[in-house]
Amino acid sequence: MIYTVTFNPSLDYIVRLDSLKLGAVNRVNYENVLPGGKGINVSIVLNNLGHKSTALGFVADFTGREIVERTVGYGVDCDFVTVAEGMSRINMKLKAEDETEINGMGPKITPDDIDALYQKLDKLGKGDILVIAGSVPSMLPGDMYQRIMGRLEGRGVDIAVDAERDLLVNVLQYHPFVIKPNNHELGAIFGVELNKREEVVPYAKKLQEKGARNVLVSMAGEGAVFVSETGEVVMSEAPKGTVVNSVGAGDSMVAGFIAGYLESDGNYATAFKMGVCTGSASAFSPDLATRPEVENLLASL
Repeated sequence: MIYTVTFNPSLDYIVRLDSLKLGAVNRVNYENVLPGGKGINVSIVLNNLGHKSTALGFVADFTGREIVERTVGYGVDCDFVTVAEGMSRINMKLKAEDETEINGMGPKITPDDIDALYQKLDKLGKGDILVIAGSVPSMLPGDMYQRIMGRLEGRGVDIAVDAERDLLVNVLQYHPFVIKPNNHELGAIFGVELNKREEVVPYAKKLQEKGARNVLVSMAGEGAVFVSETGEVVMSEAPKGTVVNSVGAGDSMVAGFIAGYLESDGNYATAFKMGVCTGSASAFSPDLATRPEVENLLASL
């Protein structure tokens, strides 16, 4: 079974305006409400590709109920911890001349809530896949990734991690199954600028030396790089297409990689190709990638 964790999910209220005038009444010409959060995105794309998963994390109040309802509407099983105090956040994404985001705070998560999440994670075992993605909100311990991975160590759970800087580096000791930094995040870890696929490889291998099994690096229009635990290095140009919305593209790459890995009985090259095409399919669409969109890109490579 596949599980995803989103620590601070949101309702994303997306609006478009011809122009944004501060201090005045502005009327939108487009609006949409979506469940937000990296783990939730992974679960939605996995479902679009034909793979069931369970979304875990924390929700609260009426916004939390709406997040669950909308996520279930995408065919995802939800098993969130319901928090008593506060409300799940609403993130507003304003698209006008410039793109502006206003993010809410999220609920107050107590030690009892954290224990409730641990109890759900304690059910995972050999053959399960867990995706931990995104930032850790201020109301949680900064080492939540480490606590979860330390708790699951030795149980045979394959863990995928999509996080930045210390959140990523500090869990390498637990040998995550796959990590997915982008080239800018990878460069920030080592204090270098990485713009070309060939430049990424030695630094991806450095993360393997620190404990990562497989390293998947997304590079937007430059494509992607994959360095496997077997020593295989695979690079890909970005598929051709017009970028409509890059939000969720990295999460989609993670979902595509997992789907490809499962469908090919563990063939890393196939998993990588599926990940690249799934990430691109989301970038080329106003919504998250669907199976037909991914297959069209796979046929073009």
